[in-house]
Amino acid sequence: MSPVQLFLEYSIVGIASGGIYALIALGIIVIYKSSRTFNFAMGEMMMLSAYFFYAAAVTFALGPVLGVIVALICSIVIALVIERVAIRPMLGRPFISVVMVTFGVGSIIRGVVGMVWGPSDLQIPAILSRSPVMLGDIFVPGKTARGFAIAVVIVVALIAYLRYSRAGVALRATAASAITAYSMGINVRNVIAFAWVIAAVTGCISGILMANINSLTPHLGLVALNVLAVVILGGMGSISGVLVAGFIIGWLEAITGLFLPTGFREITPYILALIILLVRPNGLFGSKEVERI
Repeated sequence: MSPVQLFLEYSIVGIASGGIYALIALGIIVIYKSSRTFNFAMGEMMMLSAYFFYAAAVTFALGPVLGVIVALICSIVIALVIERVAIRPMLGRPFISVVMVTFGVGSIIRGVVGMVWGPSDLQIPAILSRSPVMLGDIFVPGKTARGFAIAVVIVVALIAYLRYSRAGVALRATAASAITAYSMGINVRNVIAFAWVIAAVTGCISGILMANINSLTPHLGLVALNVLAVVILGGMGSISGVLVAGFIIGWLEAITGLFLPTGFREITPYILALIILLVRPNGLFGSKEVERI
């Protein structure tokens, strides 16, 4: 394989991985826009959803299709419980206090998964075909390519829904000013709960995709650490920006792994995010917030 073909292959595989990163980041940003809460438990929610899928599809032998449905339902229920029990009482408290609550929620989820399923890696039923996708002479792993397609379709559909639906208008109004949204008759608490439902859906689907591409492990939630760079790069206020940022981070990880030792792959996205923060503190696509006194 020529150096150009190798570069293109790594680039395409990296961009494909970035599509799944964007799906995870979308859930983080929707929650942040609705309640100014940064959900550090997103990775654990994603990982728990994949275990729900395993339990339904394998343990209870319901099959992959029903397994996805059961995992989605369970993930939404868990997200609503977290929002109602742990997050809602903290609204209006200092930002760091809410962040620590999400850290605590993540720790609880990791502990529960360890007690129920143990530390061993598990293989979930294949929902993505392994047959490779050939783009000319460029080889793309089948699971990665199909996972990318599913993730991008869902991200684009959710962006369109949040932009044109009544629920999306309510979410944007709440993000602009919760007090003004209240005065306009918008139930802000329901909007925040709806944001957690969206995060549950994106986390569930991305968790199942990631576990299908790799394997199901209690460390699956660590993928969300890479997503932090996507969120920073795209901008906390930009829902559509996460898609482009996900592609950039995925491509950067792949190209770094091609040219540099493995360890650099983990830190390069954060180096880029740090540089962007120094130049554009609100990210590539985020807008500066102006507070009137």
